[in-house]
Amino acid sequence: MKSEGRNNFSFFDEELSRDASSRLQLISDMRAALSRKEFELHYQPVFDAKTSRPCGVEALVRWRHPVMGLMSPDRFIWLAEETGLMEPLGQWILEQACLDAVSWPDNIKVAVNLSVAQFRSGTLFDVILCALVESGLSPERLELEITESLLLQNKESHSVIIQQLKNIGVTIVLDDFGTGYASLSYLTMFPFDKIKIDKSFTQGLSSRVDCAAVVASVLSLARGLDIAVTVEGVETKEQFELLRAAGVNQVQGYLFGRPSPMADLNFPALERMGRAEAAA
Repeated sequence: MKSEGRNNFSFFDEELSRDASSRLQLISDMRAALSRKEFELHYQPVFDAKTSRPCGVEALVRWRHPVMGLMSPDRFIWLAEETGLMEPLGQWILEQACLDAVSWPDNIKVAVNLSVAQFRSGTLFDVILCALVESGLSPERLELEITESLLLQNKESHSVIIQQLKNIGVTIVLDDFGTGYASLSYLTMFPFDKIKIDKSFTQGLSSRVDCAAVVASVLSLARGLDIAVTVEGVETKEQFELLRAAGVNQVQGYLFGRPSPMADLNFPALERMGRAEAAA
């Protein structure tokens, strides 16, 4: 480059160039994806640990890319957050999840993950309220999941919004509990209704004493604070039985169902599976 002066060498990295080009193309594709209706929601069931019956679902976004096929969120959410596209995408997820949930049995709640970008927008409460009003979904059937990393920023402002949502009947959930550094303090700072224990603790439940100890401690703490507990990543019958015996309120994981499109979500079948599990 001329700006670097003479007698200098500049090397062209073909791989880096391809990566940059792919990134720019993906950004361009994402900007058009919402208008083209390429995003879709998949739902993973949540079961009551005592009755083994479905009590909710978690909404998980997927991108059906015209070239790359069905993409999981770990392949594009980070890009949406970096490029300012997370706010409109998050709004669409909320609106679509509420519209879908209206057709389900009244005892089924829908959980939606919130992003930092949605809190920063300053319109989050209005967006959620509009999604509820326009869909006709009762606020009591909506759960909003918030990660600890989100709470690290602008605590006072976030606290006001969270309290407003709680006041209208929305359930507030602290997601991925146990993976951060200040989770205990957040339980007293924010009005959480539920804790979601991260799947990393579930995976080591039967083989690691420390994982079992963490789960037992969280359950004891939650009971003292009158907060419900959901455990993610339940994949085996052994894990489920250990968690049920420990007093967990709800469970979620491949043992009970993988995320599936709205059309494949069969609540009568899930109910039958739950009854069979409870009778076993």
